[in-house]
Amino acid sequence: MPEMPEVETVRRGLIAQVKGHKIMNVEIRYPDLITGDVNQFIEFTTGATITDIGRRAKFLLIHLDNGYTIISHLRMEGRYRISADPSAIDKHSHAIFTLDNGKKMIYNDVRKFGRMQLWNTDQLEENKSIKKLGPEPLSAAFTFTNLKPRIMRHHKDIKTVLLDQSVMSGLGNIYVDEVLWKVKIHPETPANHLSDEDIQNIIETSNQEMKTAIEAGGSTVRSYIDATGHKGNMQNSLKVYGKEGTPCPRCGTEIEKIKVGGRGTHFCPKCQVVK
Repeated sequence: MPEMPEVETVRRGLIAQVKGHKIMNVEIRYPDLITGDVNQFIEFTTGATITDIGRRAKFLLIHLDNGYTIISHLRMEGRYRISADPSAIDKHSHAIFTLDNGKKMIYNDVRKFGRMQLWNTDQLEENKSIKKLGPEPLSAAFTFTNLKPRIMRHHKDIKTVLLDQSVMSGLGNIYVDEVLWKVKIHPETPANHLSDEDIQNIIETSNQEMKTAIEAGGSTVRSYIDATGHKGNMQNSLKVYGKEGTPCPRCGTEIEKIKVGGRGTHFCPKCQVVK
């Protein structure tokens, strides 16, 4: 699933290509893509101009000049492509927005897990999906004061807690594994066993990891591409995710893969010990 760096990269690609353009026509080929009334979605987006592209955690926010915002969640394999070439549209193209420059903003999703929802821009924080999100890295709210109580109230393993988007948002399986390796915390460590230093290290490392990943255009470990059709490069810098059976870059011990909370989890058994 695209995480915060990948969605931010998509946002930057889209804003460069569609900001300021009017939506002349909207075609929804897979109605279940839309949360809410499909006809209303088409009616309210047709004729509107895209004024900006925002992001909250893993959600893209396509702001329109009529006071509405398209909340778009890519889920597993959702992607956007901007093209005037008819061949860019295929059986996996589920939403097609024709723009005033003749190009189309095409939403493709092989697995059909992605969702779009139209919402009043001034009330975005009241949207159920947005409202429950915790602070995200690189934001003013991503502080020790805000994160400590959110983490320490849990007795579950820290891997599961960090994946909980209501605790902190934006990070998924890849980057949580990477952060925990860098701060030397075993993914099965109970969250309430962490020290203040551990929590501060998680905050600082998450910020740095997100900054580095965004600069690298995100990670392409399966099918992710950005809005310009390019893959990310962060996968070339990953230390543990997908590296099971290879030496730990820090100590040389073989990286292991286990299941934590039902998720494939990569760690070093020497560097990361349960507290």
